[in-house]
Amino acid sequence: MIHGFHAVLARLRRAPESIRELYVDASRDDARARDLLKLAADAGLRPHLVDHARLERLCPGRRHQGVVAIGEAALPAMTLDELLDGLGKPATLLLLDGVTDPRNLGACLRVADGAGAAAVIAPKDHACTLTDVAVQTASGAAESVPYIMVTNLARAMDALGDAGFWMLGTADEADHSLYEETLTGSVAWVLGAEGKGLRRLTRERCDALVSIPMLGQVSSLNVSVAAGVVLYETLRQRRKAGAGAA
Repeated sequence: MIHGFHAVLARLRRAPESIRELYVDASRDDARARDLLKLAADAGLRPHLVDHARLERLCPGRRHQGVVAIGEAALPAMTLDELLDGLGKPATLLLLDGVTDPRNLGACLRVADGAGAAAVIAPKDHACTLTDVAVQTASGAAESVPYIMVTNLARAMDALGDAGFWMLGTADEADHSLYEETLTGSVAWVLGAEGKGLRRLTRERCDALVSIPMLGQVSSLNVSVAAGVVLYETLRQRRKAGAGAA
């Protein structure tokens, strides 16, 4: 089940063949709804125009915005090897260690898309899958940013290091800050769950640990906010150095 304009539009643009049924609130006659209906028609889909009550039964308690699609649970998954084969240089990746909340995952995908990260990578254990809540929170980014789940995150980090990525983790106790680190090459940022931080094996495989300056009373940031800080600083430095976006 895919719901909400951002998520449904993104799936229509990227993989319309994966959508089996499309339901749209018949009472909506705004530009946004008309654009979605045209895109669906161009893809050969015949949307069902239904009342609000039908949509509520399909997505009870969800903010569907008057549009719900039923289709394949997820797009074909990309492997780490496939990602590395197709990457240009320099590139940015976001690795999540122990992030299990679907809203945090969705927000991380959204910020990764905005900052030009090539993919988000997480372990199959101790991580959130692409639930409908994560897809909704991502506002379309779940369709544009590959979410790669690997069997062993530590081994995946070894492979990324061999491919030339500088592995950076965040930790409150690090001896230097994010803003003292050179981020113009290929970078893989590794972030842990709020409170727990990075696991030992993950931490040991980082080339360096950096802190995010915290000047107020709270000791840490939500993982998606931290992802935004580090990814956009990477983008800023890369553009300043003339290396281009990820």
